Amino acid sequence: MRNLCIAAAAATLALAGSAHAASYKLGTLEVADPWSRPAAANGNGAGFMTITNRGKSTEVLKAIETTAAKKTEIHLSSTAGGVMRMARQDGGVAIPAGKSVSFAPGGYHVMVMGLGKASKAGDKLPATLVFASGAKLKVEFAVGAAAPGAADPMAG
Repeated sequence: MRNLCIAAAAATLALAGSAHAASYKLGTLEVADPWSRPAAANGNGAGFMTITNRGKSTEVLKAIETTAAKKTEIHLSSTAGGVMRMARQDGGVAIPAGKSVSFAPGGYHVMVMGLGKASKAGDKLPATLVFASGAKLKVEFAVGAAAPGAADPMAG
């Protein structure tokens, strides 16, 4: 009986951790777990996700459209010589055939600039990912302190 209770508790925790995870598909493209940290009204936020291309040719994420902010840009963060830099990716981000590209803190991310209202944990930021092929995929960035399914570093 004790083992059954432990197994049930483990299953519940696993489901709770993934309850907010989301996946969006369009043809051979899939976007998993789009999320954003909370941000102030008129401030800037950052969006993160993983894009998988199951197609036979490279796809390029060119832009992100949203009504939640004045403007968005794709950026790449890097650190060299102890100095962190952010560079706008005007040409977009290539998603090679059969590969995934992560947008995560410290790497690629979507800058969401001039938020119309504050975003707080539990909110959803609607967006449309625009690809060079003309494909457009609607997603929602889940607002939280950590990626969906990840431990919340602010908790506890």
